[in-house]
Amino acid sequence: MLSALTRIFRTPDLRRKVLFTLGIIAVFRLGSFVPAPFVDFSNVQTCLASQQSGASGLYQLVNVLSGGALLQLSIFALGIMPYITSSIIVQLLRVVIPRFEALYKEGQEGQARLTQYTRYLTIALGVLQSTTLITVARSGALFGTTDTSACSQLVSNNAWWATVLMVLTMTAGTGLIMWMGELITERGVGNGMSLLIFTAIAARFPQSIIAIGQAQSPEVAVVVVAIGVVIVGLVVYVEQSQRRIPVEYAKRMVGRRTYGGNNTYIPIKVNMAGVVPVIFASSLLYLPALIAQFNQPRDGSAPAPWVTWIQNYLTTGDHPLYMALYFLLIVGFTYFYVAITFNPEEVADNMKKYGGFIPGIRAGRPTAEYLDYVLTRVTLPGSIYLGLLALIPLIAFVAIGANQNFPFGGASLLIIVGVGLETVKQIDSQLQQRHYEGLLR
Repeated sequence: MLSALTRIFRTPDLRRKVLFTLGIIAVFRLGSFVPAPFVDFSNVQTCLASQQSGASGLYQLVNVLSGGALLQLSIFALGIMPYITSSIIVQLLRVVIPRFEALYKEGQEGQARLTQYTRYLTIALGVLQSTTLITVARSGALFGTTDTSACSQLVSNNAWWATVLMVLTMTAGTGLIMWMGELITERGVGNGMSLLIFTAIAARFPQSIIAIGQAQSPEVAVVVVAIGVVIVGLVVYVEQSQRRIPVEYAKRMVGRRTYGGNNTYIPIKVNMAGVVPVIFASSLLYLPALIAQFNQPRDGSAPAPWVTWIQNYLTTGDHPLYMALYFLLIVGFTYFYVAITFNPEEVADNMKKYGGFIPGIRAGRPTAEYLDYVLTRVTLPGSIYLGLLALIPLIAFVAIGANQNFPFGGASLLIIVGVGLETVKQIDSQLQQRHYEGLLR
């Protein structure tokens, strides 16, 4: 392993790519600690120090994906979340808008147009989300409190032009993050956007472990790390698991050349949906809490019964009803997203066009039905796996009193493992091209 790392820095091209990637990552982390204009830095740090349960719902997820920049109200407060959301929206619109599906099938030029639409939508979502974040910060509800303490005085200037400047700064920060991610993809190693998310999540791991050790005991922190290593191993095993459907291609003559006649397979992963269902479920469950938050009476009187019910059952993750809804939503969104991203009829048509067939299954509609049959049954354990993995931080919150930024579980662990595996594979392939020996033996 050490010799492989040495070969990375001895290869000029690969060394340049790795150092460029590390430089962009350093700039990204530095921007996470630079406060936005008119943000009272001392009050923000006071609220962070006194915070017990952390932000909840969607804000907790965005805070994790931004590396803690959200709750610090930094220039990179929104992180990469607007880009993730816009990418998911554009992907879902392919099913609704035929023009988007046609662009996707046009190849590189059409996908470049879709990428441009994603960028425009990212900036629009950045404006919307930064405005919401500033409004919540001014109301004092960002840290789960509405009293007159430091947490309700995070913004030092309430003028309209100050708000516009803060919105422009945070939106520009989102655009800069998007540009840095594309630079890493073009000139560095791995997928830039994924690596920035990986960096933001990994940067919070030591802080989370130290917080558990301070709140409980060092022994509990050691046990959490040991359990985390086991969970990571299981996640790697499941993420690499796939159902391989064999495919054979008949020989065909094109001019004087013979094509086909080879055997391959269609890999259907156990977790084909990735982290998207977790993001969907977190966003949907946060909506009732957000509505209740803006329906709090300003005169200090008792809130409406439905507001009280939402606050008791759907605000924090320690209630069984919240956990059950979270699990069921993840299972449902997993089936929904897999049905959108993998089209058995399209795969069957492509196989038929190039003379491919599954042994024992007729080409055309029977192949599509067989693929749908296999996909439905493979998705079931995948959806249950996603739901259980997402519940790990909530269970830890109840069991050991850890905050909801528990490092080993949910979306954070899926992203860490997925991006780590993909980046190692890319470095390994580049090493094999130059030294005939990869990063891992």
